[in-house]
Amino acid sequence: MSCASPGSGGSAAAGGAAPALSVVIPALEAAGTLPAVLRALQAGAAALDPETIVVDGGSQDGTPELAESLGARAIAAPRGRGPQLMAGAAAARGGWLLFLHADTVPEPGWAEAVARFMAEAPAGRAGYFRFALDDDGPAAKRLERMVAWRCRALGLPYGDQGLLIAREHYDRVGGFRPLALMEDVDLVRRIGRRNLRALPAAARTSARRYRRDGYLARPARNLLCLGLYFAGLPPRLIARLYG
Repeated sequence: MSCASPGSGGSAAAGGAAPALSVVIPALEAAGTLPAVLRALQAGAAALDPETIVVDGGSQDGTPELAESLGARAIAAPRGRGPQLMAGAAAARGGWLLFLHADTVPEPGWAEAVARFMAEAPAGRAGYFRFALDDDGPAAKRLERMVAWRCRALGLPYGDQGLLIAREHYDRVGGFRPLALMEDVDLVRRIGRRNLRALPAAARTSARRYRRDGYLARPARNLLCLGLYFAGLPPRLIARLYG
C-alpha cells in the first residue's frame, strides 16, 4: 500500500521536488465516501497539484486499493484518527498540510481558497473550512449555524472542517497526538484561537450520524463529550460514549 498511483499526488509521491501541499486523509471502511473526496481534490489539482495520502486503519472493504486506483497514496497505521493522522503527517512531503476526513468533501473553490491562504497567511496561522452537511433540511441548516458560532466564539473547529497548517508550524506546536478521540480539539487548542482563520470555502460532511441519532441528540452527545474532555476525562473513555 505504499506506492502511489498516477493522478492526484502521484507525481509528487514518486519523487522529484517536494509538493507545496500534502492532503492527509485518515480512513476506515471508507469505500463508500472516499471517492467523492478524492475527486474533489483532483478538481483542484491544476491549481495546487497536491500530494494525497490516505492513511488506512485496517479496512476490510478495499479502501486502500480504492484510494490508489483513484490516484492517492495509501499507507497503513494503527486504528484511530490520532495515530492515523500522525502517520500521515510523518509520511507527507509538503510544506503545507491539509487534514481531511474521509467523508468530508471540499466544495468548488476550495483550491483557490487554500492557495490564497498559503500565499498570504501570516506565520503561525492555520485555516479551516466552513462546516456544511449533505442535508438541506432546516435542522441541518440550524446545526451549520451553531457550528459557525462555535468556531467564531470559541475557536473550536472540528476535524470535519479540515485543517490547513504549515508543516513548520505543525511541528512547532507538536502535531497530532495518538488520542482515541478529541485529537482535533487537542491540536486546535495548542494552535490557539487567535491563530485560526475560516477559509472562504465550505467542506460538506456526511450527515449520517445526525440522521441516525437525531439533530438534537447527536449535538448534545458531542457537547457532553467535549465537556468531559475539558473536565479531564481520558479520551479513550469518552470514545465509548461518543459512538
